[in-house]
Order: sequence, then structure tokens, then C-alpha cells
Amino acid sequence: MEEALKQIKSNCKKVVLYGPESTGKTTLSIELSKYFDVPWVPEYAREYLQNVWDNEKRICEPQDLLPIAKGQMELENKFSKETDSILICDTNLFETMVYSKYYYGKNCDPLLEKYAKQNKYDLYLLTNIDVPWVKDDLRDKPDERENSFEIFKSELIKNNLPFEIIEGNRKERLKKAINYISLLK
Repeated sequence: MEEALKQIKSNCKKVVLYGPESTGKTTLSIELSKYFDVPWVPEYAREYLQNVWDNEKRICEPQDLLPIAKGQMELENKFSKETDSILICDTNLFETMVYSKYYYGKNCDPLLEKYAKQNKYDLYLLTNIDVPWVKDDLRDKPDERENSFEIFKSELIKNNLPFEIIEGNRKERLKKAINYISLLK
């Protein structure tokens, strides 16, 4: 399992969309991928957990986190081979680790935590909660957005990771994100 959680060597700059649920990460990831004409790594957990919900009518449980992490890294490693410039990641293992701690009482599988902290990214774009909540089968904490945002932010600070906060309407968010990413080149 350890090999499946490791990042492969890559020459590209890796940008992660990161933050609480329903804050526009996927929308912005797709827009950034189109703008820079670079690969976009989708969020593996959405597909995995939607399948679990459809088949078992249950939400994420701790035993789902390592398979999610493995699937996410398979996608990231695959797409990182396709570019030498920028890779847009619609989440990463660090976000999965934060969710694990947030949902399961500060607990996280040690293997997940190890690689969440070991894998490196050039920039985290922390999406703020200033967009409307969109309900779906997997989202379940609309009343905890402010607290959730502060937890995500504090983990970035605690781990000394490079980040910028993305807020505003869709057009403002895209413009800010483009500006921050352009500084990486």
C-alpha cells in the first residue's frame, strides 16, 4: 500500500484546490485546467463514495479512506506524466487526512498521514465558504462551514504549506487563482 500513496517524480508545478465541501473546488479546477491548457486531476473520492452511496446507502467511513487515497494518487501520478508545466489537483491526500481528523475525532490512519505530509505541492488554493451550499448525496455539514474552513486553514498553517485563500464570485475566484498560479512559473 505504501508504494500506492507515493508521488512519482515530476517536473510540473502542482496546484491543489483545497478546502471544505461545497466551496467550488471542482468548478475552479476545471476552469483552471482549461485556462492553462493543462491536465486536471479529478477528485477520486466523489466517484468512489457516490458508488458506495448508490450501492450501500452509506456515507464515508474510516475504512474507505485508504482506498480513496490510493485511487487519488493513481490519478495524480498518471496525470503528472502528461505535463511538464502545471498540474491542477482537485484535492490531495492532505485534504483526505484533514477530513479524516475532522470527521473521525482527530484520528487518521498513520500511513495516510505519513504520505499526506510527505507528498509535495507548490501551491494550495484554499477555497472560502462565501459561495452557496449545494446539497448532494455526499455533503452533510452545511451548518459547520465556518468551523470547517478554520480547521482546513489551521492545518495548512500548522504544516507550513504554501497557500492562498480564494474567495469572491466565480469570475473573481478564477482571476485570483490564475494570478497566484502565474507567479509559480
